[in-house]
Amino acid sequence: MHQKIQAATIITAHNNADFDALAAIIAASKLYPGAALVFPGSQERNLKNFLIQSATYMFNFVAAKDIDPEAVRTVVLVDTRQLDRVPHVQHILERPGIEVHVYDHHPDTPGDVAHSKGEVLMWGSTTTILAHRLRQAGVELTPDEATILALGIYEDTGSFTFTSTTPQDFTAAAWLLESGMDLNMVSEMITRDLTAEQVAILNDLIESAHTHDIKGVKVVVAEVTMDEYVGDFALLAHKFMDMENVRVLFALGRMQDRIQVVARCRTKDVDVGQICTSLGGGGHSYAASASVKDRTLSQVKDELFALLYSHVNPQILVRDLMSSPVVTIGDDRTILRAHDFMSNYNLKGLPVTDPDTGECRGTIGFETAKKAVAHGLGHVAVREYMNRECAMVAPGSDLYPVMEIIMGRRQHMVPVVEDRRVVGVITRTDLINTLIEEPARIPESMAPEKMRDKNIGSLLRERLPRRVYDLLEMAGQLGGEMNFPVYAVGGFVRDILLRRPNHDLDLVVEGDGIAFARALAERLGGRVRAHTKFKTAVVLFEELRARRAGSGGSAGSAGPAREERVDVATARLEYYEYPAALPTVELSSIKMDLFRRDFTINALAVQLNPGHMGRLVDFFGAQRDIKENLIRVLHSLSFVEDPTRILRAVRFEQRFGFRIGPQTERLVKNAMGLGLIEKLSGSRLFNEMRLIMEEESPLACFRRMERFGLLTAIHPVLGLTKTKELVIEEVERVLDWYRLLYKEPLGRPWMVHFLALCARAKGEETQQLAVRFNFPKRLENDFIALRRDIFSAAQKLVNWSGRKGAPMNRLYEILHPVPVEGVLYLMARSHNEKIRKDISHYLTQLKDVALEISGRDLVERVGMEPGPAVGEILRRTLTARLNGEAPDRKSQLVYAARLAKRVARH
Repeated sequence: MHQKIQAATIITAHNNADFDALAAIIAASKLYPGAALVFPGSQERNLKNFLIQSATYMFNFVAAKDIDPEAVRTVVLVDTRQLDRVPHVQHILERPGIEVHVYDHHPDTPGDVAHSKGEVLMWGSTTTILAHRLRQAGVELTPDEATILALGIYEDTGSFTFTSTTPQDFTAAAWLLESGMDLNMVSEMITRDLTAEQVAILNDLIESAHTHDIKGVKVVVAEVTMDEYVGDFALLAHKFMDMENVRVLFALGRMQDRIQVVARCRTKDVDVGQICTSLGGGGHSYAASASVKDRTLSQVKDELFALLYSHVNPQILVRDLMSSPVVTIGDDRTILRAHDFMSNYNLKGLPVTDPDTGECRGTIGFETAKKAVAHGLGHVAVREYMNRECAMVAPGSDLYPVMEIIMGRRQHMVPVVEDRRVVGVITRTDLINTLIEEPARIPESMAPEKMRDKNIGSLLRERLPRRVYDLLEMAGQLGGEMNFPVYAVGGFVRDILLRRPNHDLDLVVEGDGIAFARALAERLGGRVRAHTKFKTAVVLFEELRARRAGSGGSAGSAGPAREERVDVATARLEYYEYPAALPTVELSSIKMDLFRRDFTINALAVQLNPGHMGRLVDFFGAQRDIKENLIRVLHSLSFVEDPTRILRAVRFEQRFGFRIGPQTERLVKNAMGLGLIEKLSGSRLFNEMRLIMEEESPLACFRRMERFGLLTAIHPVLGLTKTKELVIEEVERVLDWYRLLYKEPLGRPWMVHFLALCARAKGEETQQLAVRFNFPKRLENDFIALRRDIFSAAQKLVNWSGRKGAPMNRLYEILHPVPVEGVLYLMARSHNEKIRKDISHYLTQLKDVALEISGRDLVERVGMEPGPAVGEILRRTLTARLNGEAPDRKSQLVYAARLAKRVARH
């Protein structure tokens, strides 16, 4: 296995790093001896070349994925403080007890990481700050180190020509010159002539440039589209500024899967750093950039103009629009009281406050309160099910953040907070009324229909096998003929966006799903299994091989067709009659169907009808959660209605490397406190456990479950111990090894993990587990028998292994009666290296050994009479084969004939 790097301190910078970031990491390493240097990567080609040729070897940079997060105690951030600009170490920063040190020269932003040590100064570069620290500490630099630090200062100050340059930058550069920096190298790296390709792009930028009057400020916006990434796009923007004498420039470049935004400004009227921060980037008031994924060029332009109109001399402020005074409810009041209060005053939501301090804690909606009361939770305090992740604004804020919260995040009510107290609220209705009066204020990309719709037709064609794409097209055409909107939904769509393979197709029909399924089955030559109560059906059919012939293969060239399935559901709304119950189903639209799903990332749909093929439907912010690696429920009572979602949250979190959001994690703990896991039926519970045990790394899931108290809530014997963790860890290694043998797939890989999870269970506890999980009688008997066979085989193995020259047939006789899952578990449990090697030998060399002769050969060739003696001779011949005495058909016939003669003599 790959050994993780054990580092107590790591030093890193922002993604898309520049010379200042690289230089600052190296400078900081002089202040933190022994720290691991984590370079996050860069898109600048010459910087990459420089790193490959020099820094990688000189300074031993490592990748974030190679660091053991549990070993890290201190994270040193340089040239940034924004959490969303260091995604490669975000999982480490979020660990409890991590100390953060920061060295940065950027202005404050709302997303800054809290830090205990470091220095933040508005100097020309971060390297300057660290260079002064090094000089004060009397640290000596090598000429190579001095040169790299100089590159950082020269690039971020524009060779001391930017208005952000300070006297400290000159002082630092002088010290670096004294330390031996190579000015020729600096000149070569900083002074770069434009290539022919860059000249052509600069010309396109100039040709496309338009000057816009934004509230009296002239702003130039230029755009260009490139097939490949072009290095030094920022350099082109700088050249543009010089050539055209522009005061404010936004250069937009579409490069592959992203829009690169470079902003430069020579006036105090526009803070380009603030605007680029809102686009997901960052920088200074005079120079900034952003890299925007998953949006078109026109969408980025729309959002840019919305930001410009909001930030340049904004006219309407939050205080002008908010409703005040505001009605609130204390977080200690009951949900029933909140429900009655909203019902009496016809309110759709309430800000929730701390009863002692008046500080805003969150919000609670009327629908959430109504459902909670219906579930018998009216007596519970509001704090347990309020929305803690609600965004808030200040009275002096402009309208853009409000638009972003209400229309982008779909938060229907925004508390307005001053000195932590709620002074007003802005509702969706307030905003819509304002936008109706001034429609020019809303960017096209934030219009409700634009926010939820995006076309991923090209991504479907790129990612899916031809047969799957053909099937989607066929379903869409059929839906068009039947006048039913048809959608692919759920994990299938999620995994398309995550670029993960998943061809399990779920369709939702806004109409009669069962009638659609029957028509689809007829077109595919398949059959249907319908579930009338739930208005669902399964279409079973042979793989569409004939349809693939046109893409380069013959219809019959790939062997026999295998049966495939498509799940079809009627768009429906589920409601639960009591906590942990099965759902009752009503007809509904696609939006309500998606709302019943477990998590936002699974509440996605792609329309398949002609004319709409590839339209992505996202009502609940799934794309944002995928981008931010979040598992988030759609409403506060999700786990109350279906507690199995807790196990699914853990499974998806570990599978995708995501994290359960803070609000969702609190709701998990609430559900655990209500004892809802204990109310689940055994069959539903075990189905989720089995899916977890079939994941790539069940141990990560078990550890997370243990932190929530899930395992012991299911049954005390399942609790995770250090010993059990080591066994499960070894089980994962053994299973990985077995899969690499290219043997037949394990029929029940989950069983090996379940054996490990129940390692210390006694006989009666095993019986209790079978009852808790509602095992069918056959599975219960198989599991109990397997544990018994493993115990017996383990004892025999110890005795056999201790014998010198022990024959292989005996090893075969010990292990062959045990199912392969049990043999693999024995291998994982054994601490005896010889026994592990013996089991490995059995699995690789003996398990599938068979004779090349049969009873018929003994009758026809050897002349034996049919009867029990034939079977005995075959068994003894197999023993000889296992011991290497009869390796082929000829020697097996000779050996069997010799045995037959002995039998005949007796």
